[in-house]
Amino acid sequence: MSPLKTAVAVSFLLHLMVVGPATIDHDKNTGTLKGMITDPQGVVVQGVKVSLACASSKINLETLTDTQGAYRFENLPPAADCVLEVSPAAGNYSTVTQQRIVIRAGTTTVESIQLFDSVEETVIVSAKQTDRRVADLEEVGQVTEFSAEYIEGLPLLGHNYQDILHLASGGTDSAGNSPPNVLGARAEYFRAIIEGISNQGVVGGAFVSNLNNDTIEAVEIIQTDGDESLGRASGSFMKIKGNVAHITMPLGDGRSVRVTFNTESYERKTDNPFRAALLHPLSTFSIDVDTASYSNVRRFLAQGNLPPLDAVRIEEMINYFDYDYPAPQGDHPFSIDIEATGCPWAPQHRLVRVGLKGDELAGQNRPPANLVFLLDVSGSMDHPKKLPLVKRSLKMLVNHLNPSDTVAMVVYAGAAGLALPPTSVASKEVILDAIESLDAGGSTAGGAGLRLAYKIARANYLQDGINRVILATDGDFNVGVSSTGAMIRLIEQEARSGVFFTVLGFGMGNLKDDKLEKIADKGNGHYAYIDSLLEARKVLVEELGATLVTIAKDVKIQVEFNPALVQSYRLIGYENRLLRSEDFNDDTKDAGEIGAGHTVTVLYEIVPTTSGISLPAEDELKYQRPSLLTDAALQGELLTVKIRYKDPDGNTSRLLEIGVIDGGGDMASASTDTRFAAAVACLGMVLRDAPDRGTASMDEAERLALAALGDDLRGHRANFLEMIRMARSLTEVSRVSENQQ
Repeated sequence: MSPLKTAVAVSFLLHLMVVGPATIDHDKNTGTLKGMITDPQGVVVQGVKVSLACASSKINLETLTDTQGAYRFENLPPAADCVLEVSPAAGNYSTVTQQRIVIRAGTTTVESIQLFDSVEETVIVSAKQTDRRVADLEEVGQVTEFSAEYIEGLPLLGHNYQDILHLASGGTDSAGNSPPNVLGARAEYFRAIIEGISNQGVVGGAFVSNLNNDTIEAVEIIQTDGDESLGRASGSFMKIKGNVAHITMPLGDGRSVRVTFNTESYERKTDNPFRAALLHPLSTFSIDVDTASYSNVRRFLAQGNLPPLDAVRIEEMINYFDYDYPAPQGDHPFSIDIEATGCPWAPQHRLVRVGLKGDELAGQNRPPANLVFLLDVSGSMDHPKKLPLVKRSLKMLVNHLNPSDTVAMVVYAGAAGLALPPTSVASKEVILDAIESLDAGGSTAGGAGLRLAYKIARANYLQDGINRVILATDGDFNVGVSSTGAMIRLIEQEARSGVFFTVLGFGMGNLKDDKLEKIADKGNGHYAYIDSLLEARKVLVEELGATLVTIAKDVKIQVEFNPALVQSYRLIGYENRLLRSEDFNDDTKDAGEIGAGHTVTVLYEIVPTTSGISLPAEDELKYQRPSLLTDAALQGELLTVKIRYKDPDGNTSRLLEIGVIDGGGDMASASTDTRFAAAVACLGMVLRDAPDRGTASMDEAERLALAALGDDLRGHRANFLEMIRMARSLTEVSRVSENQQ
């Protein structure tokens, strides 16, 4: 008799947490618990019932979230066994129960939860051979199958195989911060197979904790009363399917193991040094609105790895976030907001924040768009986090376009071809069907694809509209024009047509970040990395105007420092955007673009002349002397910021100029935006191991960010706190490992 199979529908609710001390309560004998409840898009949810129960202190409380989605419980006795329950009354959400919440005396604990749509999956119960007509769940094993699409829909922290294991019935986490135990077995006693590699060593059976989570494609979890063949104790056997570049290595005894290769590439960058204001009074660079580094760093941390140093670009991490700068006034398309304050990682220094805010553009007022999707469908994209995620992301974008927009689709693998001629979004289903029909396979002829995409865009050019090529790829070009230099020359030539460029990076293991960053820079475009559907929503829905509509191009910044007040300075980030001083007034020199609603943030660390700190002396010049100070140097201005930009269809730049006086304020009195930008810079410097990071630390980054969350309606700043905590945990593990070696 064949085994019987019964399908049972199970719904899981997933949430992200932000936990940690925020402020000191006035009553040192009690604590406070507060947080914010948001929906899957990060929008606050009002009227949600939040319940708190603490057995040891006999606390049972209820409240409703306010108009800001916030809840708060005060005057709580200390306890370590509290249970928080969030019960949405509306929407397709289930109740969230969070256990082991700790209430500490004199401390406010923050527990913010982002709701996710209920996900229905199938649990396949396989019966043993028996005369019974229905499987007995108490006597048979259970198989929970998590599809690749299901995994992709999880929050970032759920992509780890250990986190996924929690979702299977019987999986528990007794300590709250450790790998899961299964049916009472210790964490190291369950066995997992990933691409043929066991989490128990191939030779000797020792426990191996560092499975490569990048390879996860789909997970199958079997829970059973199985014998030692499934592990070393009654527990769980997990099979994880992957799709990565690998080879098979024989071990000499009839067994073999697959070895995974990581071919990701990043451009090496050297942090900007301090420069003497008297000898180098001008700092000139192109703006940068790329955000890829932040989401890529987040991906590394979520998978349990510290990022490579060169994957951390501090300006992109800072510019990932929105800032509440004033709206533009007058005939310029962006505003300038500047603030000088204390420097948290160098108390004798000053920190100057320069912020630009692009003009907002309502969706209904957006001009029609001529869009060409340029999609990599080569074999390297055959992975759930690549082409399947590309397809779902672009469908999301199409569903938010206007009927007056048109979409064409060029695909490339071994060769390039037109998969969809220019089609009106009024015929949306035709576009969606064309996207859904894509499959991956073959080598990668990126150069041919670029040429064809620009040819289609030029042929359908809208004089008063949006013209943009959107590239989705892992950057692993290997056929035809494929070298970085050749690709840059090709994209520079095509960019002269007036067609703008967006680069969306996908996947891991072979991501060519250095190449994607450069072609976006040279193609009048910007570069984002998509690690999840949530990030796709941020880039392609929440920031749709900024992604599609360019309001100013070739934007350059030049800062002149007053040597009467500034001994030296350094620009934080933007290492690959530096320009020569004479490039500022040269309208033939390419620079970055600003999209509608974009914010751009720049940080300078300044050493005042009153600091008593001196730089290494340079030899006295033989043929000239430094210039004398002008009368303007004695008027109290710290520096002058000059900005040049061109209109999107213009060839002649316009100039903005503003002088800055340092009011002497400290970081505690600085604006919320400046404090948060400083927090992001602090984490970036630590992750980059920057030579001039001073006293910057994970703790300092967390302290600054906790006090500068602001409105944070979509929860991006709260999620940054979780990144800090992941990074700190990984750093501590790495330090312990180094000490043991």
